Amino acid sequence: METMVFDTALGEFGIGWTDAGLARVQLPGLDRTALLQRINRGGAEAGEPTRAIEGLVNRIEDYAEGEAVDFSAVPLDLSGVPDFNRRAYELLVKIGWGETTTYGALARELGDVTLSRAVGAAMGANPIPLVIPCHRVLASDGRPGGFSAPGGAESKLRMLELEGVSIGTPAGQMTFGF
Repeated sequence: METMVFDTALGEFGIGWTDAGLARVQLPGLDRTALLQRINRGGAEAGEPTRAIEGLVNRIEDYAEGEAVDFSAVPLDLSGVPDFNRRAYELLVKIGWGETTTYGALARELGDVTLSRAVGAAMGANPIPLVIPCHRVLASDGRPGGFSAPGGAESKLRMLELEGVSIGTPAGQMTFGF
């Protein structure tokens, strides 16, 4: 796996990719040393981005500046990811900018609302946050729920605010400011 770190309006991101696609994203919030350790774990090393990876970096920079960005067509390398998590991520990448869903709604789409905790665990294990938009998954009462990225739920709220989502609004809806 090749990696790179780059600066955005939200802070430094790290990404890792293989020939199959994007395999890892590290959201801002770590100091540079910790970011490099995390993104390069498991033998990954800094590499030269392909044109596709350069394009992805540009879209992440656009996202960080508040532009609506669709990551749903980004090729992903989910090798080593459990089947249940893959199925949850396949549903989640369809949730677009400014939209939200709930753990329970994803669980129902996966076949059983009692899978809500398993959906939460899959979100916490998401190796490609932002591109697989786990920040768009809320608790059934509209609260943010957990978020395993640096900054926890506060980071999740900032990302949703950037997308125009007001927490407290029923999941799936956004406010329009009038």
